[in-house]
Amino acid sequence: MSFFKKLTEKFTKQTESVTEKFKEGLTKTRNNFSEKVNDLVSRYRKVDEEFFEELEEILIQADVGFDTVMNLIDELKKEVKRKNIQDPKDVQDTIIEKLVEIYQNGENESTQLNIQENGLTVILFVGVNGVGKTTTIGKLGHQFKSEGKKVLMAAGDTFRAGAIEQLEVWGERVGVDVIKQSAGSDPAAVMYDAIQAAKSRNADILLCDTAGRLQNKVNLMKELEKVKRVIEREIPGAPHEVLLVLDATTGQNAMIQAKTFKEATNVSGIVLTKLDGTAKGGIVLAIRNELDIPVKFVGLGEKMDDLQSFDAEKYVYGLFVGIAEPE
Repeated sequence: MSFFKKLTEKFTKQTESVTEKFKEGLTKTRNNFSEKVNDLVSRYRKVDEEFFEELEEILIQADVGFDTVMNLIDELKKEVKRKNIQDPKDVQDTIIEKLVEIYQNGENESTQLNIQENGLTVILFVGVNGVGKTTTIGKLGHQFKSEGKKVLMAAGDTFRAGAIEQLEVWGERVGVDVIKQSAGSDPAAVMYDAIQAAKSRNADILLCDTAGRLQNKVNLMKELEKVKRVIEREIPGAPHEVLLVLDATTGQNAMIQAKTFKEATNVSGIVLTKLDGTAKGGIVLAIRNELDIPVKFVGLGEKMDDLQSFDAEKYVYGLFVGIAEPE
């Protein structure tokens, strides 16, 4: 049985809305990337060097990332030789299987959040302005609250005009209190207040917003380090997660941001927003493979529950469903 057929059987049995969200959220990428792959395999009579060159181009255009594409093409060539694949249609299933392998890379559990079962979990959100950081915090706050957890938010982006108010709007919307100070306050002082409030109220989760002015990189990174020091001093071992929020529609620009933040802070996971808004969803694979940071959440739409835990199999299924034929 083909790999894609196994995926199809697995997800056809699951009528859950999560699989549907991946399917709907990846429509633009599927129409762009997967249809081109489909067209490619139908045009070629044999698997030759020209076939691989064209496949390489399709993958690069989907923002899979140059290094990742080269690795993938090498792997495919080996597999084609090993299985003695002659028909290009048979390569498609191998592509699907290899995409899942690239992502999982032996770390299937890495998409899980490091939640402290018997105490406060502090999650720090970093990223440049405009990527959807505040919206992500609001949606995650809603998710944790619906799981019965007591959640607080810390308005640590004290520099951007309207950032505190934006977080307060989300707080009201999802029924979560926001700990804040006035605009222009020291973000580390806000974090200190938020941690004391979280302790006194026996909160389970503290979600911390931070500033994101990348044009002043040195100051921004110093600020983040100071915030982390305060959190660490008050709660040893915290922050338990540092989630970097990236906008999928910015493609390779998101990779540059990720590298910058990775240098300055221990990013433990990526939240990739607006994946539904791009035709270049291959960026997920580039981030995982080239930065070795797991994508923990993806934004698949505007609704409150459209921020989903990332799942490599659902992602690849969403890329090819209705295009690849399960044999």
